[in-house]
Amino acid sequence: MGKLSIGLDFGTLSVRALVVDCVSGEEVAEATYAYPHKVITDNLPVGFALQHPDDYLMGAKHVLIEATNNVVKSDIIGIGIDFTACTMLPVDEMGLPLMKRPEFEGNPHAMVKLWKHHGAHFEAQEITRIAREDKEDFLTYYGGTISSEWMLPKIWETLRQAPAIYHDAHKFMDAGDWLVHNLTGQWTRSACFAGYKGLWNKESGLPSKNFLRKLDPKLENANEKVIEKIMAPGELAGQLNIDWALETGIPVGTAVSVATIDAHSGVPGMGVYQDGSACMIMGTSTCHMFLSKELKKFEGAAGVAWNGIVEGLYGYESGQAAVGDLFAYQASFSKDTLDELTQAAAKLLPGQSGLIALDWHNGSRSPIMDTRLSSVIVGQTLETKPYEVYRAMVEATAFGTRSIFETYEDNGIAVREVYACGGLTRLPFIMQIYADILGVPVHVAESGQAVALGAAIFGALAAGKFVTLEEAVNCMTKKCQMTYLPEVANREVYKDLYGQYKQLQNYFGRSNKQFMHDLKQIQNKQLHIAGEKHE
Repeated sequence: MGKLSIGLDFGTLSVRALVVDCVSGEEVAEATYAYPHKVITDNLPVGFALQHPDDYLMGAKHVLIEATNNVVKSDIIGIGIDFTACTMLPVDEMGLPLMKRPEFEGNPHAMVKLWKHHGAHFEAQEITRIAREDKEDFLTYYGGTISSEWMLPKIWETLRQAPAIYHDAHKFMDAGDWLVHNLTGQWTRSACFAGYKGLWNKESGLPSKNFLRKLDPKLENANEKVIEKIMAPGELAGQLNIDWALETGIPVGTAVSVATIDAHSGVPGMGVYQDGSACMIMGTSTCHMFLSKELKKFEGAAGVAWNGIVEGLYGYESGQAAVGDLFAYQASFSKDTLDELTQAAAKLLPGQSGLIALDWHNGSRSPIMDTRLSSVIVGQTLETKPYEVYRAMVEATAFGTRSIFETYEDNGIAVREVYACGGLTRLPFIMQIYADILGVPVHVAESGQAVALGAAIFGALAAGKFVTLEEAVNCMTKKCQMTYLPEVANREVYKDLYGQYKQLQNYFGRSNKQFMHDLKQIQNKQLHIAGEKHE
């Protein structure tokens, strides 16, 4: 039996292929392809974020060919796929995107709606409101709030604004499932996509037809427009078909795993597969993943799904909507580079700047789950320096993570170990602040491509190379070589600062959240007026 597995990691702007030796864990080769169309927002309503599906197909072929150019292709046994979510597109009976039809050419609702497409804000609010009124149980799996980024709001948005596209759509698919279908010809739906972004749960399935009818009588058949066959990441979705084999040179019949969400793929890629572990996937935003044998439903958990991250456990998801991009944003206001800001900020003691901030530059994803919240920084004076503001923002994101961890622990989800991966983990200044504020050791994944590695692990599992995920993880990942330990003196100061953060969080996020909602409403009104004048 061969020994190589490939992880296809589809991000917001590019796709990466990582070839991994299943026996040694060596990362043999990799290749990256940037999407030519990038994120499509021009000449579209505010909140729209679209992509072109051809970018995914061209990208997959490019990186599969380049990454396997110097390997023995007969050694390739499996392919795993991770993808941003909910990144969604409508397709016909053959799986072809509806945007390919002449009558729908140029219609944004026939294109791919990227994960950060927020055009369905009204629909998400209505789903949340009616589900709360009816005490729908599915809402409890999502902390009581539905996001405009998820599948059902986007489907309903399509029905309301482009009914012909809704009518002609055979299926609305997560892009990761669509890639699996392209590679194999099989119609499968990942429990990860369905559970976290599709309002599905193992206990009761999808929202009922009665609920859908209450949203909109024309929406009652929406469950028929999603794939019914739900499988766990790592299960065999199908085999690589002849068309892709001829295009790439990879053997026909190569096992293809059920897809998974990109951040969730990082959990096994970090070497994590047991309950009691908390994982941080740290990039432009941060996703927090927790594994548990128990089902708990509480406010602050953005989603919980059986088999959602690893088979046989409940996987929990929370997150922060702005982290790495928040740091870059701060640097854009300074004459100093990000490296220079980091060097200056690292010399400060905790609390030395007199600043405390909220990490809501892109709303609060967890634990409050309100996209209309915005950031606050307190303590600025005429003496405040840019690097002090930058450090306050780094600390704010770490305080936000601590708040999320405490929410889980308060609801009976133990956090015994903390692991981290992503680009930010390569910055010691940031990781030491996180360890100090969390008050626990933070283990950094050895692989710089933990997300793609996780996808490769699922590909190897689908191929039958390993019997269990534990076996696959132990063979294909390396032990963490870097652990950040909390510094006692810093930890004590941060306890006091965290108390200040919690006061701000509760004031602006709970007891006085209308303050920020009103600001957002005024802003939107004036932006609309300004746009009309510009036209």
